[in-house]
Amino acid sequence: MRDRLMVQDINQFDFSKNWQRSDIPEQATWDLTALFVSDEAWEKAFTELKGKTSDADRYAGKLAESAEQLLAALRHSEQLSREAEKLMQYARLKHDQDRADATYLAMYSRISQICSRLSGKLAFMQPELTAIDSEVLEGFLQDNSEFQLYKKFFKDIARNKVHTLSEKEETLIAKAGDVFDAGANIFAIFSNADLKFPRVKIAKGHKTRITQSNYVSLMESRQRRVRKKTFKKYFRTYQKFENTLALTLQNQIKQHNYLAEIYGHANARAAALFANAIPETVYDQLLNTVSNNISLLHRYVRIRKKALGLKYLHCYDLYTPMVMDVNFEFTPEEAQDLVIRALQPLGDEYIKIIKKAFAERWIDWFPSQGKYSGGYSSGTYDSNPYILLNWQGSLDSVYTLIHELGHSVHTYFSTQKQPYLYSGYSIFLAEIASTTNENLLTDYLLNNETDPERRRYIINHYLNGFKATMFRQTQFAKFEHLIHQAEQQGIPLTAEYLNQEYLRINHEFYGPNLISDPEISLEWMRIPHFYFNYYVYQYATGFSAATSFAKKILKSDQQAIKNYLDFLKSGSSDYPIETLAAAGLDMTKAEPIEQALETFAHYMDLFEK
Repeated sequence: MRDRLMVQDINQFDFSKNWQRSDIPEQATWDLTALFVSDEAWEKAFTELKGKTSDADRYAGKLAESAEQLLAALRHSEQLSREAEKLMQYARLKHDQDRADATYLAMYSRISQICSRLSGKLAFMQPELTAIDSEVLEGFLQDNSEFQLYKKFFKDIARNKVHTLSEKEETLIAKAGDVFDAGANIFAIFSNADLKFPRVKIAKGHKTRITQSNYVSLMESRQRRVRKKTFKKYFRTYQKFENTLALTLQNQIKQHNYLAEIYGHANARAAALFANAIPETVYDQLLNTVSNNISLLHRYVRIRKKALGLKYLHCYDLYTPMVMDVNFEFTPEEAQDLVIRALQPLGDEYIKIIKKAFAERWIDWFPSQGKYSGGYSSGTYDSNPYILLNWQGSLDSVYTLIHELGHSVHTYFSTQKQPYLYSGYSIFLAEIASTTNENLLTDYLLNNETDPERRRYIINHYLNGFKATMFRQTQFAKFEHLIHQAEQQGIPLTAEYLNQEYLRINHEFYGPNLISDPEISLEWMRIPHFYFNYYVYQYATGFSAATSFAKKILKSDQQAIKNYLDFLKSGSSDYPIETLAAAGLDMTKAEPIEQALETFAHYMDLFEK
């Protein structure tokens, strides 16, 4: 098997055009036959699972009867979940290829309904397990050695006891799962399929339509006129729907607060962090530590303003490289070679999985009409960890590739080394694997590049990435916490309120040297993560942890490398804070965040020199 499946026509493919999905070369698309060989095979599996839903609750009321009965019920639930996840994975990936394709939208909706139905049928398990006397459970563990696998699972049950509702209440909530997700789903369809942006002139006689896929690359344009026009046209398009989007977001925030209240949590943040036993102090510590060092971001803004030679720095000047005469361009094949070289410090075991991803077509490379914007990695216990990209051929695209490969290798190791029960991992851990890869790439590029301007460009990319992850995601986290608190206090989340508060926080973070263009107040409208319950802070904590891991890996500390790989293989076999402690990192303290901020200051020093 070849290390790369890329062929010449893919490397010469003009990804800048607005292609239909059918125009994309097959070898530049992900191979989903490892999931299901065809839509017909999916339909057959869907019908089989649908037929199992009627008696999915066959063990209801029987869990405490015997160890054998409880073990059979747990395995029954796991099997149904595995089948549903596999079906959901295929439907989601097909849907994300082209969100305007009604066939896969319907497929995704149908499996979502089945998943909600299954959740309702299996909702009896949490309250029934909670009701089993601890001495009875302990007896089961002693009587049957196969129960040893479930020790942490039962520990979670005991921990959740105070936040578990009655069986009837749990069933009602589980059945309404797709209703609770409506806000996020509506936003995703609206933003990626229905929202149409105008064209922008990028050269004489040449216009291009702004899309979610090319927005960032247009904002990186060397031409300030292009950046300004793109910025204003993009956000003015969103502004037309500001009241609708405010209501959509408000309803999602209401749902977060509502579920937190009925499950007995003090607030939505407490509920979100409780799931993975993350102390709320970790969240506050992030916000406070970054706030205490916000002068570093203000310094970055001053450096950017000077480097670009601008009298006034506007929000649309924050993406373009500070080194104006350097251009990095990569074909997919060149990117693969670079990724493999950069990740060599992680060893042969890691590189073998990277080559496997390239050879077996885990990656969907190019943008096309209706395709989900951005990039992600998504895998289940019974599927490859697939990667969606919208390749632009830039250095940023290479960083996105190596970032998502970090997620995919993490998923691959976890599913290979852990039982299904513990094969997943929390988002708190997820961003560490991806960002460690980015740090290794930066180090490799700087060690192998001698041209001063290209080195400045690489440092610029790191600084911009740090700004986007540590500072920007912390900014988002502050805004997210504020609007959850406001809704809980009965403050209506109107468009006017959201615009005002977002603008205020943006100015606080970037300081007086950045002009607060009125359009930036609308930026909350384009951020999908605000629909996820307290998600974004984990990008920043993950970046901090990744900085610490990367430093040890680059010192060729073999024990540190082993600890890191063991971390990637650990799944959810322990709680996130404990998992990182086993790998030599204490995230309950401010030191990892402070070390990351010190690294940022170091790279600013290098850039200025």
